[in-house]
Amino acid sequence: MTRDKAHTILIYDPGHFHAALLFAQRNSRVARCIHLYAPPGPEVEKFIALIDGFNSRAEAPTNWQLECHIGADSLDAMMAERQGEIVVLAGRNGPRLALMHRLHDAGFQVLADKPWLTNSDALPHLNAITEAAPLAVDIMTGRHDAFAALRNRIIRTPSVFGTLGEDRSQPALEFTSRHHFLKLVDGRPLQRPPWFYDSSMQGDGLVDIHFHYVDQVQWIIAPLVDDNAELLTAGRWRIPVPLDLFRESTGETAFPSYLAQQVNDDVLQLACNGRIDYRMAGVWVRQIAEWGLREAPGGGDLHGFTARGGNGLLRVNVDPDTGFQRQMRLSLANSDALKPALEQWREEFPGLEAEASMDGYLMHLPIQSHIKHEFQFPLMLAQFLDLVDNAALGAWPADLAARIRTRYTLLAQAWAQATDRP
Repeated sequence: MTRDKAHTILIYDPGHFHAALLFAQRNSRVARCIHLYAPPGPEVEKFIALIDGFNSRAEAPTNWQLECHIGADSLDAMMAERQGEIVVLAGRNGPRLALMHRLHDAGFQVLADKPWLTNSDALPHLNAITEAAPLAVDIMTGRHDAFAALRNRIIRTPSVFGTLGEDRSQPALEFTSRHHFLKLVDGRPLQRPPWFYDSSMQGDGLVDIHFHYVDQVQWIIAPLVDDNAELLTAGRWRIPVPLDLFRESTGETAFPSYLAQQVNDDVLQLACNGRIDYRMAGVWVRQIAEWGLREAPGGGDLHGFTARGGNGLLRVNVDPDTGFQRQMRLSLANSDALKPALEQWREEFPGLEAEASMDGYLMHLPIQSHIKHEFQFPLMLAQFLDLVDNAALGAWPADLAARIRTRYTLLAQAWAQATDRP
């Protein structure tokens, strides 16, 4: 495959809208005809509706052509017909790694949403699909975010920030988040598939969101490499999900039978919250991911990040105090080096400003620097196609494969060793 030829992409059983977001923008390196293989049901119908929406919008329509292969034997049909060499997977995380192993052995390149596993049992498949061609890559959009890139640049400027983790009495890096089961989109509840509430299929509080955080840590500490992250502690806890919220968020009338063991008096006890502490390249990291029931009116998901250096404290927050807009605040013990550093940073981030405040500096990026989350997915697809083309020329991404193995091994270990609390 050369770069002047378009790749034909196959989509299998798109149970999550991330599969569709990869195609939110036209890409000349992707063949116009996308082959969709899936069993019948509401999830594939939602995928088709999203692609139709991209095609019919007034501004920059995509003009994709979907070739739909709908049926109970869709996986066997996809592998037998082999309309293309690239497969996209999203949704139903539990069997993901076993499926990827099967596709890998059949010679397909795979771009798959995270998480690839929901427990440690699937870990033996990991090495097989990351040690040699064909490619297996996870969808990690966070590296296409200008705010995150600025965060890294500040942390990597020792004249301003000092040494990351110099104070070893507390974590050098902390990530926190609170997502919500029920949120409104255009005034209507976002519909989730019933299996979203099955931790063996979706993943519990120690997988899913945590994979993004580990990837961010690997990016922050680069070029340091640590293939053996050290797990310190891990814990998970449950949240009660009442039947009325389950109904509202899924459209189902009752909890499915596969959740029966976690249901008591019409309340599902869902182990969706988790905390993990670990060291990577000697850096102490803490990650906490939680879920709430309902998004507050006018609110949204909550996110927090803290980095501690010898001279600086960097915080990034999205919460009610910030109006649910990202706010980056840099506090410095000594700010003498900030002005010359700003001039250097502006070469990479034009228009960057540091606004003095009572407890430091608010870091502002021009609005044009921000790439909306949904448009980071087409960038991820383009990056994956670069990897595919380079691998065809003999350039195997060994560093990427090692990072993938590290983060999945770490979180599989956390899942297996976690203590449960009420």
